[in-house]
Amino acid sequence: MSRDDVTVASGSSPRYENPEKKDGDEGAQTFVGPANGNTYDAEKAGGHRPEEHGDIFVDAPISADGGVHRTLKQRHMAMIALGGAIGTGLFIGSGSALSSGGPVGCWLGYILMSSMVYAMMVALGEMAALYPLAGGFTHYAARFVDPALGFALGFNYWYSYAITIPTEIVAASIVISYWDSTTNAAVYITVLLVLILFINFWGARAYGEAEFWFSSIKVITIVGLIILSLILMCGGGPNHDAIGFRYWRNPGPFNHISIDGGDGYVPGQWGEFLAFWSVFVQAAFSFIGTEIIATTLGEAENPRKTVPRAIKRVFYRLLFFYVFGIFFISVLVPYTDPNLLNGSYAATASPFVIAIQNAGISGLPSVANAVFLLSAWSAGNSDLYASSRTLYALALEGQMPRIFRRCTKRGLPIYCVAITGLFGVLAYMNTGGEAAVTAFNWLYNLSAITGIITWWTILLSYLRFYYGLKKQGLTREGFPYRAPFQPWLSFYGFFFFTVIILVNGFQVFMQGNWNVSTFFAAYITLPIFAICWAGWKIVKKTKVVKLADIDFDTGRRELDEMEAADAERFKPETKWQKIMSILF
Repeated sequence: MSRDDVTVASGSSPRYENPEKKDGDEGAQTFVGPANGNTYDAEKAGGHRPEEHGDIFVDAPISADGGVHRTLKQRHMAMIALGGAIGTGLFIGSGSALSSGGPVGCWLGYILMSSMVYAMMVALGEMAALYPLAGGFTHYAARFVDPALGFALGFNYWYSYAITIPTEIVAASIVISYWDSTTNAAVYITVLLVLILFINFWGARAYGEAEFWFSSIKVITIVGLIILSLILMCGGGPNHDAIGFRYWRNPGPFNHISIDGGDGYVPGQWGEFLAFWSVFVQAAFSFIGTEIIATTLGEAENPRKTVPRAIKRVFYRLLFFYVFGIFFISVLVPYTDPNLLNGSYAATASPFVIAIQNAGISGLPSVANAVFLLSAWSAGNSDLYASSRTLYALALEGQMPRIFRRCTKRGLPIYCVAITGLFGVLAYMNTGGEAAVTAFNWLYNLSAITGIITWWTILLSYLRFYYGLKKQGLTREGFPYRAPFQPWLSFYGFFFFTVIILVNGFQVFMQGNWNVSTFFAAYITLPIFAICWAGWKIVKKTKVVKLADIDFDTGRRELDEMEAADAERFKPETKWQKIMSILF
């Protein structure tokens, strides 16, 4: 094999770790791309280019295409990990869960889902800290399971988040209508879309800075709402009504699952269990976005330190925000309150606002609406970032056209952002009459289950990673981060995510609830995912990687060297740096 057969990484001229090795000598030459510090073992690849035949080459853009830059700071990573899980799902969507399951059913559903998201996040954290590479979980699926699985996951994740961009823009425009209902919605859709595109075209640093402040506002808001809820529960509001656990007793701790199109219900404990189970499924969608941190790995500074810190702390923050937040929602608002069925993004549908209005506090809906607007816009901003970086990762793996590898001098994957940003114009469908709105909502529902499939694939990849290490006699000692309670915690999450994927639309099969559109929205993603997986396997003739053949070496030494350099470069020296290191 000649040196011309090796893909050259971005930056200066390539070097070989074993320059004395000549073609035909025993052993392989290890190629190193100095700009991004990745290796390519020519012998393992069988002498062909890494982008061919499903081979995994770590983060390897062609020299003419440039590459992304590591510009996301530790505080950016911490708040991105946190902010990805705090949004309209908690502020507003939780009201629908409360209405469906009742106070105890709602709270238990979110507690259990928090534990499963934790199982997924720690598994992702171990792989991400060891291999902080562009693409994150799409790379892990391809490297530890099957290149075809990596393609199926990446393609579905890309289009699902791309489709979500216009949904969040529409949500934000609905919130704005609280103040201005006369201006054509298309005006605000245009303004919001331009702002999202502006931030993302400015680069990863601008995205990280924006999300840092957006997430900070959301955190402050939810902390304030939780403290206020505690005060109201104890009777500290203007009406001095100590609610206590009144609504847990009447109308009761559990609702019953609805049938016959909502005109009837399943009685007894079975009906209560099914109502709880419906919340369990709803809660899963509220947590989608926690995995977005994996899409930032190729642009994170000092990833061997920032990733474990973000992963370790996100669970406790989710525990506080979701478990405590949902608890107070369940205590302060009866699940029979008609405003919970509003189904809109307006402040009046938020259980927090309902509780505050019931307590006699005025003037808060406008403040709450401002935060909801920020949350929706922030979500659209994150959706464009995550989907564009996933498209970039697929291009690095040779699974998308080479043009999507191209980056600007500032490290922006320009064509990935541009093509993904075009999905934003779908938001105008919401102004095109009832048929367009129906099509738009159905399109969004198609992609919703992809988040759960992503979590399922992350845990599958980790289990293969874990047992591959055992098969090859390797230890996890010395890893930057080790997921606790393994492999049992991953099996726990993997099992329940499998169940959720299969039964997420179970209500459509109940008496009088059948709806063709709802059925397809719940399950059409599964055959799309399967077709992508099978199609890539057939066309590229990929095989499931055997445990004994999993490559744990490629890129490891260079990442270890990067970690050593980062430890010195990012060592906190000033008092302010030490404070920031503790906080984030």
